[in-house]
Amino acid sequence: MKLLCKALAGILFLLDHVASGVGSDELPVPVMEGEAVIFHTGVETNQQEDIKWYFSSTRIAQINGDLTKICTDVQCNSGTEIFRDRLQLDNQTGSLTIRDIRTTDSGLYVLKIIGRSSSSSEKTFTVIVNSVPAAERDEVKRNEGESVTLDSGEIRKPNDVMTWFFNDTPIAQITGDPNKSCTDVQCKDGDERFRDRLRLDHQTGSLTITDTRTTDSGLYKLQIIIGNSSSFSITRVKRFNVTVFDSGLSSAAIAGIVVVFVLLAAAAVTAGLIYCRRMRYRRAPQHENDAKKDIALRDTGHESDLNQSQTEAA
Repeated sequence: MKLLCKALAGILFLLDHVASGVGSDELPVPVMEGEAVIFHTGVETNQQEDIKWYFSSTRIAQINGDLTKICTDVQCNSGTEIFRDRLQLDNQTGSLTIRDIRTTDSGLYVLKIIGRSSSSSEKTFTVIVNSVPAAERDEVKRNEGESVTLDSGEIRKPNDVMTWFFNDTPIAQITGDPNKSCTDVQCKDGDERFRDRLRLDHQTGSLTITDTRTTDSGLYKLQIIIGNSSSFSITRVKRFNVTVFDSGLSSAAIAGIVVVFVLLAAAAVTAGLIYCRRMRYRRAPQHENDAKKDIALRDTGHESDLNQSQTEAA
């Protein structure tokens, strides 16, 4: 699978560099499941052209030059529910966007531009959608307080736009213009929960979250808009399921435990020193004979008391 992905990336590279003009749309368009693709018409609607899109000979989108008729999927044909809510037409150019693309979307797409005062033209796009195995979807697990880096796996090109989402809320973006790059609250509709905890790698677009919290658990998506060609552009999407486990103790509780431990250790050391000093200065017998003498005197005194008691009793 990795070799296939690399091969597809190579094809995409060639497409990015050679796709120009009408003839380039003959090449296959390789995309991964879940990505988005935009097919460009290369024209501006000026009330002179009718633009129609077909998938496997079925009309899926249409826009008239005078904008009297605009439709997509089921609005154009009742039998085209395969694209329900996933198609979008550009009212200015008639370009077609397919979001959240699926393997069932693979096939031949035909663009017909019907001129009112000139001959009609036609473009074709062959789309190949490759599935993403569940094993290749990144699962990231961390303990609370640790840092986590979500690797884009890319080397960003100057015209690429990378946007990070957390549960569909934008939290970071990097573009060719450094002034337009942002993180958390700097981004439009950003999320304040990550304030000062996000770091972007401007070479790869990878995202690092520091001092993770359990509330950081959820789905992270990286949207990569690859530089446009004259015929189509691709929005690549990568997903990361992040789980942050509760350590069981808050940082304040851990700090309190450390303080108590230090105090108990200090008390134990102090008590040990006091005991040692007392043992050191305790008075001991000066000589071994003195100790024996003390014992003998105590024994002698005991015998005298006993004899005196026996005499008094007699």
